[in-house]
Amino acid sequence: MTTTSSPAPSADPRPGAAEPTPSAVILRLRRIAGVLSLVAGVSVLASIVWQVSDQVAAGRFEPTEYFAYFTIQTALINIVVLSVGGVLAFRTPIDTPLYAATRASVFAYAVVTGVVYNLLLRGIPNDDGYIAPPWPNENLHVWIPIYIALDWLLNPTRPRLRWSTMGLAVSFPLIWVGVTMVRGAITGWYPYPFLEPFGPAGVPGVVQYVVGIAVLIIALAALAVVITRVHHRVARR
Repeated sequence: MTTTSSPAPSADPRPGAAEPTPSAVILRLRRIAGVLSLVAGVSVLASIVWQVSDQVAAGRFEPTEYFAYFTIQTALINIVVLSVGGVLAFRTPIDTPLYAATRASVFAYAVVTGVVYNLLLRGIPNDDGYIAPPWPNENLHVWIPIYIALDWLLNPTRPRLRWSTMGLAVSFPLIWVGVTMVRGAITGWYPYPFLEPFGPAGVPGVVQYVVGIAVLIIALAALAVVITRVHHRVARR
């Protein structure tokens, strides 16, 4: 009597299911990416230290304003997230779901930072005539966003993310906007021209920019989720 063996069950593709173990080659590449993440984190820290030192030397450093910028707050997040990612690359074959969701948020912030700066803010002079050192500015607004985007696109050692990642990604920017607008109403200072309600576009213009950027962040977070799912589909073939 012959028996037919049933096909082996395929790996569960749902988020939270057991993750496939990466190959030895992928693990080596993961460690290289980890080193790059550590280097990138150090470069972000160096950029902030350089900017602060230069502004202090120029006698125009205002910590409550400098650290209120979205770029600077997300840069501080980048330092932590990139450093943790560098360590995880040597300790685990796959990122944890919480870290991956956080890094997906960082991916969205980095791309938005690069797009908004280069389309809306590049070349706008400071009111007091101060000229910032170029390298830290370019690093925070161009090179780090490019690195974070490429790392997310090419690194397959992350778990398959849930769609709820989009909510996590947009939560911090919305809180930042709320605090910024309340502070601006009290002090009259806004970190970016497109947030000034007394500007040429008025309040409707501010609302349009805020909604547009929020939608972009949600779309980028969705793209980050899709990328993890594509990586997993390829890995399971």
